[in-house]
Amino acid sequence: MNAPGSPTVRRRRLAAELRGIRESKGKSGDAVAAALKWSPSKISRYERARTGLRPREVERLLDYYQITGPRRELLLGLAEDAAQKGWWEEYADTLSEDYQQFIGLEHEATSMAIWHVDVVTGLFQTEGYARHIISSYSRVEPVAPGMIGRQIGVRMQRQQVLAREGLQLSLVLDESILKRRIGDDAVMYEQLQRLAREAARPNITLQILPLDAQHTVFGESFVIFGFGADSDAMLQDVVSTEHLRTGFTLEGERETYLHRIAFQMLADASLDPAASRALILETAESHWSGARQRAHA
Repeated sequence: MNAPGSPTVRRRRLAAELRGIRESKGKSGDAVAAALKWSPSKISRYERARTGLRPREVERLLDYYQITGPRRELLLGLAEDAAQKGWWEEYADTLSEDYQQFIGLEHEATSMAIWHVDVVTGLFQTEGYARHIISSYSRVEPVAPGMIGRQIGVRMQRQQVLAREGLQLSLVLDESILKRRIGDDAVMYEQLQRLAREAARPNITLQILPLDAQHTVFGESFVIFGFGADSDAMLQDVVSTEHLRTGFTLEGERETYLHRIAFQMLADASLDPAASRALILETAESHWSGARQRAHA
């Protein structure tokens, strides 16, 4: 099994493997915790990949489960890789645990299906657009100016995944996003031009759900992360629904299946990519080109 490139994903894979071993041995989490003199919450947190395990702790678990041979070596190697740090973990003072996990999944996903209903998704935001959104959080919860700068920097660094080889990304945006003012005219004009440029990437399918389309799916924005199969296992797809400042991760076949159906319904009701790009450019000129025109007057 080839170790994937994100420590978040490796922790999730290791957690799934260790949970599977425990269940195959007929052990409860409480029983394992008691045997190793760990807290039950520690077992729960690492099996849900909320925290990682040090390689030495994985060794203790494998000793307890009597795992030997190639599988033991594979899991210990995975534990070593999972102990590495992702670039986003350097911002632990700025980012919530949920957000760090979100970035780790985003960093390694081989596919993403994104639906956004209120603002342009973070991977496609310009710095000016992102600054206005992140600064607005301080009206709900005070944030130091330096912290705002760090959060903007994280959002910009996340966008490097768009150029990653092998990533396929499908994005559906509600048309209202194109007309919802975030910042001044210049910010909006620049943001829509950025959207049109990104839509031209060969690995990106960008569609707009027009306001006059028949809306059959209602609810919050969400992202479906997909992971490719390797020789031994496939990491389960993950759905993340987005709220005001944090994400909530949903897992399980039913949740991912339902969200994939919802995404396909949204895509089917949307304009095709060419018409979507034309609408983005048309809206930029009709709604947000005033500042640019005044500057050249």
